[in-house]
Amino acid sequence: MRISKMRYFFPIGTFLFLFLDGSLSHLFAPSFFTSSTSVESRLILLWLVLGICYGKVDHLLAWSAVAGLFFDLFYTGVLGIFTLLLPFMVYLTRNIVTFFNRSFIVVLLIYLIDITILTTLFYWVNALIGFTSASAVTFIARTLGPTLAYNLAGYVILYWPLKIFFEKFS
Repeated sequence: MRISKMRYFFPIGTFLFLFLDGSLSHLFAPSFFTSSTSVESRLILLWLVLGICYGKVDHLLAWSAVAGLFFDLFYTGVLGIFTLLLPFMVYLTRNIVTFFNRSFIVVLLIYLIDITILTTLFYWVNALIGFTSASAVTFIARTLGPTLAYNLAGYVILYWPLKIFFEKFS
């Protein structure tokens, strides 16, 4: 019986993309976080979505929960939000992907829908616990729009290398 290399590569890639999210946010902080915009890097979600679409990954829900826990520990300061949201997004994406052929445009639309849901749920939870008082219109204009644009660019750059990676090692 042959052991899949993805068994080792997926957890390493998960933590690399978590690190990449934080590093890019830190590196581009003067541009990402201004008085008029707030861009949230969601490359970890890209890794998970492409893993669902093109990879054969064992224990994807567990890895997404672990990634969410580390995201909460290092970036949000509130345990539980991403620990629950990332596995929910994996579950949702797995169910959505079964109805569509996997192509560049279809996976892009699924990814953008996932970012919209994840970012909106994150906003709602933060509004519920009192961490934000921004209105929904402000959230859409200053956070969701720029976040979708940034992550769209990341998708265009990373789609083909990650697709080839997942197809080769799965």
